[in-house]
Amino acid sequence: MEGITCVAKLVCEAQVEVKNPDGLHMRPAMQFVDVASQFTSSIEVSNAEYTVDGKSIMQVTMLAATCGTKLQIKASGDDAEEAVKALRELFVKKVALDPPSAESPGKRN
Repeated sequence: MEGITCVAKLVCEAQVEVKNPDGLHMRPAMQFVDVASQFTSSIEVSNAEYTVDGKSIMQVTMLAATCGTKLQIKASGDDAEEAVKALRELFVKKVALDPPSAESPGKRN
């Protein structure tokens, strides 16, 4: 798949960009962790300064990734390619990482 590099089919990585105007705040970070936790591979996420455990909500939020931040996702294990594909889709399609719309019942004014 374009944009994903696999080494020996056990380590895969991809670079993504945070496109949510509010950045990778708690809700999208939790969505990321939920998807990452579905895989047996270890998953690391890094920005220019830190590398953190992609299955830890506390660590992922410590990245303080604002809109435009480039993140590197790296998975190691038997399902590494599937993990990176699924996590990359969160950013490419932006479906899960978009802020709620104005019509959303959970939105407060």
